[in-house]
Amino acid sequence: MNLLPRKLEHGWAPYVWLSYFIFFFIDPIVGHAGWKQWALTVLGTFLFLGLYFTFFWVGCRGKLWVVAGILALGIAYAPFNGGASTLFIFACAFIPFAVETEGRAVVLLLAIAAVGALEWKLLHINNWFLFYACGLSLAIGGSNVFFAQRDRSLVKLRQAQDQIEHLAKVAERERIARDLHDVLGHTLSVIILKSELAGKLIERDPARAKAEIADVEQTSRAALAEVRSTIRGYRAHSLDAEIKNARATLETAGVAVNTDATEVSLTPAQESVVALVVREAVTNVVRHADARNCQLRLAPLDGTCLLEIQDDGRGGSQEEGNGLRGMRERIEALGGTFRRETNPGTRLVIQFPLQPAKANGAL
Repeated sequence: MNLLPRKLEHGWAPYVWLSYFIFFFIDPIVGHAGWKQWALTVLGTFLFLGLYFTFFWVGCRGKLWVVAGILALGIAYAPFNGGASTLFIFACAFIPFAVETEGRAVVLLLAIAAVGALEWKLLHINNWFLFYACGLSLAIGGSNVFFAQRDRSLVKLRQAQDQIEHLAKVAERERIARDLHDVLGHTLSVIILKSELAGKLIERDPARAKAEIADVEQTSRAALAEVRSTIRGYRAHSLDAEIKNARATLETAGVAVNTDATEVSLTPAQESVVALVVREAVTNVVRHADARNCQLRLAPLDGTCLLEIQDDGRGGSQEEGNGLRGMRERIEALGGTFRRETNPGTRLVIQFPLQPAKANGAL
């Protein structure tokens, strides 16, 4: 049986605090108390220890009842045991940890001190009792007000850190989901497209069908490598390569492509985002647009990068799926805008600010 909770922030310190209870035995020892007083002392000791260790297991409301019990023991034993003043000290020491606010703690500390002073006055107990039950109790309880407030602040800080960690994990899962969708969505579409084409050509043009199957194998291997790279977080997207892949994918699907890509100075992060957007947009054209023509334009414009992708397909609904939502989130993370027009066909207009290039050799 554990006397203290395993996750108690104070560790083993509560066992050390019990050393103050030795004052409860001074009067019986010095006064050569009889067996009745010793019996009462032992009973009081067991009652106190039960309340003491209970304090660390219960909530705030329960803690107040525990403090009230310790105080009641002090009041009951004070007339014949001056060491009962130590029970007033324990009560005051626990009060700041039993309430939620500093103000309430101060009020209760003053109330306990007033009870001790009143008992001293009415029962004509020696002045040392007044010093310990009122003066020292207030000093210890007052200092614990600070420590209790610090503990509450630390608890709130840990809760905030846990919440931040949880949000970071959620954001990371969403990022991984977007990355995998961008990688696998496009690649699997290409594999399906080439497999269907190979199936149609296998009888009338076996050589071309074989070439398409070889392409499927190569694409699958590339996809596997890219997924592994994505999981490791080291993936780098080349925009030029992505535009070439987009052209090849669209032409394989029977879509005429017109690209107008001007060189734009992008950071690695911006290039990666634009490459993923191009990939997702082309995947949507192949999957859903049923288009005959597709235009892709990339150019700098007044300190921004402008990307336009337009097809003459059947358009689509205004609702955004995971792919479009991922594109929007990535572009907005760069401080840009994402616009989608769906009639006639589909037109994506993406624009985000370029970072100014650093001058070489500037003084």
